[in-house]
Amino acid sequence: MAGRSEAGPTALRIMLGAQLRRLREQAGVTRSDAGWAIRASESKISRMELGRVGFKERDVADLLGLYQVADPAEREKLLQLARDANNRGWWHRYGDVTPDWFDAYLGLEAAAELIRTYEIQFVPGLLQTPAYTRAVARLTPAGERSEEEVDRIVALRRSRQAVLDRDPPLRLWAVIEESMLWRPIGGVEVLREQLTSLLQAIRRPNVTLQIIPTATTGHSATGGAFSVLRFPQADLPDVVYLEHVTSALYLDKRDDVDAYTHILDTLAVAGPRPQEAERQLTTILDELT
Repeated sequence: MAGRSEAGPTALRIMLGAQLRRLREQAGVTRSDAGWAIRASESKISRMELGRVGFKERDVADLLGLYQVADPAEREKLLQLARDANNRGWWHRYGDVTPDWFDAYLGLEAAAELIRTYEIQFVPGLLQTPAYTRAVARLTPAGERSEEEVDRIVALRRSRQAVLDRDPPLRLWAVIEESMLWRPIGGVEVLREQLTSLLQAIRRPNVTLQIIPTATTGHSATGGAFSVLRFPQADLPDVVYLEHVTSALYLDKRDDVDAYTHILDTLAVAGPRPQEAERQLTTILDELT
């Protein structure tokens, strides 16, 4: 799974939705009229254009007719995109251990060229060791996850990390709170292994890590952890991802993306330089007993 970067079904749905929205607007067709044409509601058209639902090839063909797209080559390109967007991603086989709302993120992560993230409690998932992931997965009420389920969560995390080794590799820029690096999740030895792994990770040209010291008086990221994902495809807007206990938010409106990007920019400028991360990690490792 460490092959070339490819747009998975989640990204393809967003791309197709964006193109259908552009064609509808060029044709001067309302969402209500588009919905009537495919026996659906206006809200269904909205969800399709945002790439949040699957596409029936017949519906896409009917919409292309309504939008007066007559060129056979363009029609076939969009219909093929609809067929490809309905394929399941490799992560689908882990659906038994992931919530439905996380499936979209896995697709976006696989398609992204850059992820900038701010984390406050755990080491970013793409940088976690198997032992650390296992310990995090066990942080649930007793009996909620079996050891088999924990094993599958670890396997999924390892598969996701292949994006850092693909061609071209995902670029990851993580801003994290120092306090998480002192928290012995899984025990001190698991933490030491994780910190050693982070030291190795930051030597990668595609991984940047900034650590906000615990002594910092405060900063603008008051709303908790979040990520901003950027994609190589022109039709894919940047997406902000915010995870909650039982759901997640995916924001792609320009104002929202700009607000969260500004927070990351502020943290990057105000915090220690990435070049300081090695010294910070080494200091913590030396003090752990």
